[in-house]
Amino acid sequence: MASDITYHDGPVFSRIDDSPAEEEPPSQPATPSNEYERIGGRTGSSFFQTLIHLLKGNIGTGLLGLPLAVKNAGLVLGPLSLLVMGIVAIHCMSLLVKCSHHLSVKLGKPFLTYGDAVEYGMENVSWLRRHSVWGRHLVNVFLIITQLGFCCVYFVFLSDNVKQVVEVANGTTWNCHTNETAVIVASMDSRLYMLCFLPFIILLVFTRNLNFLAPFSSLANLVMAASLVLIYYHSITNISLPIDLPLVGRAKDYPLFFGTAIFAFEGIGVVLPLENKMQKPQNFTMVLYMGMAIVTFLYISLGTVGYLCFGENIGGSITLNLPNCWMYQIVKLLYCFGIYITYALQFYVPAEILIPHAVSRVSGRLELLVDLSIRVALVTFTCALAVLIPELDLVISLVGSISSSALALIIPPLLQLLTFHNEGISCWVVLKNALISLVGLVGFVAGTYISIEQIIKRNHQRHNDISFQVM
Repeated sequence: MASDITYHDGPVFSRIDDSPAEEEPPSQPATPSNEYERIGGRTGSSFFQTLIHLLKGNIGTGLLGLPLAVKNAGLVLGPLSLLVMGIVAIHCMSLLVKCSHHLSVKLGKPFLTYGDAVEYGMENVSWLRRHSVWGRHLVNVFLIITQLGFCCVYFVFLSDNVKQVVEVANGTTWNCHTNETAVIVASMDSRLYMLCFLPFIILLVFTRNLNFLAPFSSLANLVMAASLVLIYYHSITNISLPIDLPLVGRAKDYPLFFGTAIFAFEGIGVVLPLENKMQKPQNFTMVLYMGMAIVTFLYISLGTVGYLCFGENIGGSITLNLPNCWMYQIVKLLYCFGIYITYALQFYVPAEILIPHAVSRVSGRLELLVDLSIRVALVTFTCALAVLIPELDLVISLVGSISSSALALIIPPLLQLLTFHNEGISCWVVLKNALISLVGLVGFVAGTYISIEQIIKRNHQRHNDISFQVM
């Protein structure tokens, strides 16, 4: 049983949220034609439903970290870089759709996943044909890293925000204008909060049928949308004038911007399944451009106004900078509820890749035990990583640099070259694709290096602070 649609840093459109029932593919290969044979058909998603799912697939915790990303790049360079990155991300998504469409028609297959497209694209090149299966494996590895990385981010996000709410609870007021909260009662370390969340998240991922989570997922989407409206309202109405912020950030901080930004933009895994589920797939290009234009606008606007509002004090998530009045404390808790439910949806992807292989190797009696054991192990693994790296901004940047850059920037241009290499690709297209992949590779290396360097530096500083307090 495979996941229908993978959403990155957002809910998974799988067997929930108005997803049509998946039909069995035809036993005989379809006759190649100039149109995809779609799973969706008449029962598929409408234009508006597909647009909503596309938005859901690209808006999540990454959006909340963009004000800090703009700080790392600068007040002018940050928004401009987000605009360029948005254009490139949209272009790479359209390349993936184009390559998948071409290969599916050529092979007479009704539907290709991202991994399928890369595998069959490599089969299109004679000297890569023997190793084509590794293309699928590579994509699956990056998908697993990405999804488990998101789960690590969720642990850190939940612990940081709940810890902050608890510490100021005694002095929190209903007055959000003067923010009279001044009493901060130190509570336990954020890593202990992660351990407190661990059993509840384990129980959550024991839900193997996502249909049971459908009502909670819909509620989570509503509360997260309402929370974003309030975050925008506070940020826009509390911008301090005159503005005295650097227009261009430090060069050594730019890789951190790249990692955070590409983490937010990495929704490429949703593209192929959504296109295949549409009633009228010929309209998907319009959905893609319209949806990603909205996403890019939200990213640039919240990143900019959030930085303008909080300046140099901006945190790894803008929720950590909200006033300590009850309205905004409730906003944090509501967003935490949405992230808690989203954990199960993001976890579904690596679970569906890893668990079937393990279960197929044991007898019927042990299948359930093996299934649940792997779920416990994976959740515990993400919790352990979060405990080791309890820095929200650096975890986001690291996950974005390692896996999101590969899936969103490096692979799609190379896939186009593999798919159309013997069909007369112009030198300009080769140069353009090589440049995009090179930028993604540089961001991959530099972002990963700087993120790890900063993680080590902060960890060393944390230990020094603890030692000083003990003395």
